[in-house]
Amino acid sequence: MAHTTVEHAADAAAFIQNQERTRWHDQALWFVRAKRDKAARAVPEWEQLRALAGQIKRHTLAHLADYLLQFEEQALRHGAQVHWARNADEHNQIVLEILQRHLVRKVVKSKSMLTEECHLNPYLERHGIEVVDTDLGERIMQLRQEPPSHIVLPAIHIKKEEVGQTFHTHLGTQADATDPNYLAEAARGHLREKFMAAAAGITGVNFAVAETGGVVVCTNEGNADIGVALPPLHIASVGIEKLIPRWADLAIFTRLLARNATGQPVTAYTSHFHGPIPGGELHLVLVDNGRTTLRAHDVFRESLCCIRCGACLNTCPVYRRSGGHSYHATIPGPIGSVLNAAHDPRTYYSLPYACSLCGSCADVCPVKIPLDQQLLYLRGTIAGAKHLPLAKRLLMKLTSFVMQRTWLYTFAGRLARWWLPKLPRFLVYNRLNAWGKQREIPAFPKKSFRELYQNRQRHGQ
Repeated sequence: MAHTTVEHAADAAAFIQNQERTRWHDQALWFVRAKRDKAARAVPEWEQLRALAGQIKRHTLAHLADYLLQFEEQALRHGAQVHWARNADEHNQIVLEILQRHLVRKVVKSKSMLTEECHLNPYLERHGIEVVDTDLGERIMQLRQEPPSHIVLPAIHIKKEEVGQTFHTHLGTQADATDPNYLAEAARGHLREKFMAAAAGITGVNFAVAETGGVVVCTNEGNADIGVALPPLHIASVGIEKLIPRWADLAIFTRLLARNATGQPVTAYTSHFHGPIPGGELHLVLVDNGRTTLRAHDVFRESLCCIRCGACLNTCPVYRRSGGHSYHATIPGPIGSVLNAAHDPRTYYSLPYACSLCGSCADVCPVKIPLDQQLLYLRGTIAGAKHLPLAKRLLMKLTSFVMQRTWLYTFAGRLARWWLPKLPRFLVYNRLNAWGKQREIPAFPKKSFRELYQNRQRHGQ
């Protein structure tokens, strides 16, 4: 069977075809980035917080086994039940077994990128269990049978008119309704019925505190709270990288998370769970799914420090203009390009090349992950493993051959300055030349930098 690879450029081209969508998608995300900057400037010790958060996460990764055992011990002491999953399949099987043991047929779920990563929803649905995503953006995408396109703003790529059409089809709202208040009220009524009928609630986890054995869930809609307060069964899916050592550390991350994600001082709901509700059960499923392999890598280990704020997506000029679905990954954007290509470089070989290496992602990262450096390293790794298409590999070999020989590089520059401007335009800009579709060849200087420099030297300038 042929191996399927992700071709980011081709899928991005399809998104860019709709120029209006591309424009407002870009503007909407840059608006969030601007709010982030304003919120950051309002905190005098912002850079100290970032540095400290990065140090805490790196320390935790260095002592991960010890903190995981401490977390398990404290969680058990509070009456929670702890499960360990090596991969997505084990995670899904554990969740299914818990639900089947309690005869659960209806589940409400808050936003969780880990359950998206494990493809939990379709797995449970195949076993006859109804799963309803209760985050408004996630629910919109679930009704549209599409994956989220952003880790914080899952429906950022669609307009209110499209939401109205989706709700009219699935919820019976008025045709062509676009008023956000009306649509939100319709969703509220629809989800209220789902909350009341559910026998279990599933949540993700933003932070897990080793010292206390508690987990923290941050939302702006309160859907996670009501989703686990009404039914007696709460299942929390926890990536092992979500751990922090101490209760005191939590304040550092909650100050950074919302400001970096949406420009808010704090999320509307920051919910703490230590053990089950009276008469209920709390199950914590700790998931590896490739994280320990990533932790063992000297370069990519730091990507596990990510707190999923989404700031790198909001600032990335490529993501803003190409949309999340062009990455074909649970987590898109700069951090997704690292995580996916580091895990499976053959499939996701194109993602590190969907990057301008501008470094803006590293500038905004609340834990100072050097994403641009990791993406550059991945390019070398992917090229060395020959995952690039043959045509690109040959072109890079030719480029390398020329650039390693001064005389040839100088000759090629002179030839290009003389010859390329004389070419008829149709030879460069035609449907057979993909490179020229969205590029203009700049005006060539009459002299190279080397010639200008030598001329200055001769004249003592």
